[in-house]
Amino acid sequence: MRRASYSQFIKNEAQQLGFDFCGIAKAEYLSEEAPRLEEWLNQGKQGKMHYLENYFDIRLDPTKLMEGTKSVVTLLYNYYPQEDLASPDSYKIAKYAYGQDYHFIIKKKLRLLLNSVQEEVGEVAGRAFVDSAPILERVWAQKSGLGWIGKNSLLLNKQKGSFFFIAILLLDLELEYDHPVADHCGTCTRCLDACPTDAIVAPYVVDGSKCISYFTIELKEEIPKEVEGKFEDWIFGCDICQDVCPWNRHAQPHQEPLLEPHAEINEMTKGDWEEITEEVFRKLFKKSAVKRAKFSGLKRNIRFVSK
Repeated sequence: MRRASYSQFIKNEAQQLGFDFCGIAKAEYLSEEAPRLEEWLNQGKQGKMHYLENYFDIRLDPTKLMEGTKSVVTLLYNYYPQEDLASPDSYKIAKYAYGQDYHFIIKKKLRLLLNSVQEEVGEVAGRAFVDSAPILERVWAQKSGLGWIGKNSLLLNKQKGSFFFIAILLLDLELEYDHPVADHCGTCTRCLDACPTDAIVAPYVVDGSKCISYFTIELKEEIPKEVEGKFEDWIFGCDICQDVCPWNRHAQPHQEPLLEPHAEINEMTKGDWEEITEEVFRKLFKKSAVKRAKFSGLKRNIRFVSK
């Protein structure tokens, strides 16, 4: 009975903190994922993201990330904007980067959630992660019934689509566990058909080294000439495979003020982007995920896309 009541407590607290969905799965070795991950890495689909080659065993087993882990709590936080800033007159940045850096927003909420659990239950060890640890977040989201992994390799939720940040809380507490849901992609191939760089090489398989997000954020050297003219004005990240997904018809605007874009970004034309100075870059993206690309990287992307 306590497992059930603690699980419900966690889900209620998560909702109070603004998370849209919360699911819980038993912490265990992801035996089905091991050969998939190994094959993906062996085929070089990680490109220059060499950090993905590290901690192979830890990625597959959360008990190696935190000793004594019993439960993996997965939370989804909506970032779908009130207004899509993509327009023919401007360059495009991924919707998740419109506002302040999500790492800080969500990490703070996770700490509050952990504190609440410790106050309610007593001595509980926990670790919180938002895109900051070798853990397969989408797999845990799927295992805990929050959706299924779609053909674009992203988590799809039947109620609200895919525009979510995924957060993880590991606990050394046994809880009541949720169950996976069915795959609802069916025969749809819109994401595969729409990807301009053919990064979705097969249903459910994305070649990270061909993705626009990889080229504009992760790649630190010059962007290869063979993808010239294929970016469709994206200069930081890409939302194409999400924008075309039928399940995102159900996406609803977020209610998080910190994710709202800086007012000046809404007004920027292609000319404004092309003439952006480091001073303006620092002002507009002071607390933004766009800082990951750095000023020099963003300028490189704009040059490449404007050719």
